[in-house]
Amino acid sequence: MSEGCRADVWLWRARFFKTRSLAAKFVDEGKVRLTRAGAESRIDKCARPVRVGDQLVFAVGGKLTAVAVEALGERRGPPAEARTLYSALPSS
Repeated sequence: MSEGCRADVWLWRARFFKTRSLAAKFVDEGKVRLTRAGAESRIDKCARPVRVGDQLVFAVGGKLTAVAVEALGERRGPPAEARTLYSALPSS
């Protein structure tokens, strides 16, 4: 699991979405941008792995969110645990 975590699972564990299926639909619609090693791409498949050090940018509820992946997590825990999975990036 240290290799990576599915994008939809990570977004759900980090509590950006209430259900994993909502996260999967969001990712499948190509609404998440991933920056890894300086290269930016759009995630269009929920099975794409997210790794520690990646940066994600997406808009939920009209609010632009930019985060750096700090940990992958083992489960969907309480909000305090979910906040340890990412750090907010300064808005550009």
